[in-house]
Amino acid sequence: MAHSKNFTAGNIPKQLLLFTLPFMASNALQVLYSTVDMIIVGKYVGTAGLSAVSQSSQILNFATMLSLGFSNAGQVLVSQAMGAGKKREQNSIIGTLFTLILAIGAVLSVGILALSRLILSWINIPQEAHADAMDYLIICGAGLIFTAGYNMVSAVLRGMGDSKSPFLFIGIATFVNLVLDILFTGVLGFGVAGAACATIIGQAVSFLFSLFYLYRRRVAFGFDFKPRSFRPDRHYVGMIFSLGTPMAIQSGCINISMLFVNALINSVGLVESAAFGVGVRIDDIFNKISQGLQYAAMPMISQNIAAKESGRAQRVVWWTWFYSVVFTVIIFAVYLFFGEGLFRLFSDDVLVHGMADTFVAAILWMFPALAIMRGSGAFIQGIGNAKFGLLLSLLDGVVLRICFSVLFGIVFGWGFYGFVLGYGLAAYGFAIPSALYFLRGKWKKQKTLADKM
Repeated sequence: MAHSKNFTAGNIPKQLLLFTLPFMASNALQVLYSTVDMIIVGKYVGTAGLSAVSQSSQILNFATMLSLGFSNAGQVLVSQAMGAGKKREQNSIIGTLFTLILAIGAVLSVGILALSRLILSWINIPQEAHADAMDYLIICGAGLIFTAGYNMVSAVLRGMGDSKSPFLFIGIATFVNLVLDILFTGVLGFGVAGAACATIIGQAVSFLFSLFYLYRRRVAFGFDFKPRSFRPDRHYVGMIFSLGTPMAIQSGCINISMLFVNALINSVGLVESAAFGVGVRIDDIFNKISQGLQYAAMPMISQNIAAKESGRAQRVVWWTWFYSVVFTVIIFAVYLFFGEGLFRLFSDDVLVHGMADTFVAAILWMFPALAIMRGSGAFIQGIGNAKFGLLLSLLDGVVLRICFSVLFGIVFGWGFYGFVLGYGLAAYGFAIPSALYFLRGKWKKQKTLADKM
């Protein structure tokens, strides 16, 4: 199997669609991976366990997204090196990225373990869910190196135009997690701790398999796996940190704001906490699937920018917007007609079901912004303008999401509906400025990252 693909020529809508579909399937499996925990815990442990998993997952997502920011930086560099035909530089970038990401994953694991009690106290997690949340956070936090490693391998493959191998890796993880979830939580009765063990074992198996798989295909992959190749190159360490730090902060800001909104809702009560956790998980399913478009568009844009094909890069964005709007309309309809039914999949609590209509009525306002972000967000990342991406994420994740949630939920007194509405409307803080940046075209005068390699 070839692990690289050239997107600087050919039919753009066909390439984008065929490249996107495996990413959508991979992201769907990745969300299913964590969703399985919530469904099984909701059935066998109850509302308190559901709240514990949903809240702990948000904390773990924060750590994961930090490492993913640096992985995405590596993806952009790999894509631009490939687009510029710089194979030797590409090998050095991949080796440097391997070492850095695994080190970052280890540091994040230590940080989660050391600060777990303080973090749970800060987000006001309901007392009934505290012990289970601690178990889930510690067990999964200890295995963050495997999560970081999988995301790093997948980012490199995305950068090279391979969307099929990541689907294989996450498929293995999902299968292992599902089997062990049923065994540990359902059959053996280990509760939330069992779900956490299933999650971390699945991630470990997936990461180790991905390394073995790529080593056996190292010629096609384009990385020799020799020990000296893992020695970080100072030049590329600097480029990865320069590009990845804003991306990591960008991802972290979004998750910090999520934790803040969680803290507001947790202070209302256990049912609202569980309902928001379920709603965000359902939203995450649709969001991650549509994110496959952004994952596909990003390396296509990077390769064409590095190859000085700015016109093709622009057309990639337009086609991404087209496909994104089509997908958004479909998901909009699913929410309208099956909203409460989706909530029933996660919980048997009728009080949680009763919050479904309120959540859906508020979250639907976010959908147009997400459709815009898939194209313009991919463009900003693809050209490597991480600082502008960081600025927009601060506006979205910190300023608007927190301010809107407080404004609508507390100041206006709209409660649960206001908190969810504020969470959703904040996305326009990224969508509108990023679209204007792309449409104005001043980015054409900037140097590419490939020029600096």
